[in-house]
Amino acid sequence: MENSLVESTTPVYTLSTTSTLSGIPVHSIRQYIDKGLIIPFKKESNRNLFSQVDILRLKFIHKLLDEDGLNIAGIRTLLAVIPCWAIRQCSTEERETCQAFHSDANPCWEASEKGTLCKNTNCRECKVYRIVENYPDVKSFLKTLIP
Repeated sequence: MENSLVESTTPVYTLSTTSTLSGIPVHSIRQYIDKGLIIPFKKESNRNLFSQVDILRLKFIHKLLDEDGLNIAGIRTLLAVIPCWAIRQCSTEERETCQAFHSDANPCWEASEKGTLCKNTNCRECKVYRIVENYPDVKSFLKTLIP
């Protein structure tokens, strides 16, 4: 029997399975979705599915809340200041028309006006959203941007 690897962004887990795997209660996951901290995959039936990256992200959020003492507003602000334009290597022209570049109120995936590079991008698969896959915290990631 062949082992098949599931891509880390493939939405395969139901809400209850995600809760079990992450150790986070279902009602908390729903709250994180409502507050824009996590982007679930929505099936046509309107049910949410989650991926490995989502589970890592939930654990990251939980750590920020429980160990680091941040509240949801603080986490949103932290995620909003991640320099997505540097990660995505947006041009100066793209930055000028992108709400994520100018606003520190919302994470880039919630920007209503996006630059041309991000307009047709699935945010769930973007490397900005997937930062938690490779970095245990935002600061360790930001250090990679400094020469």
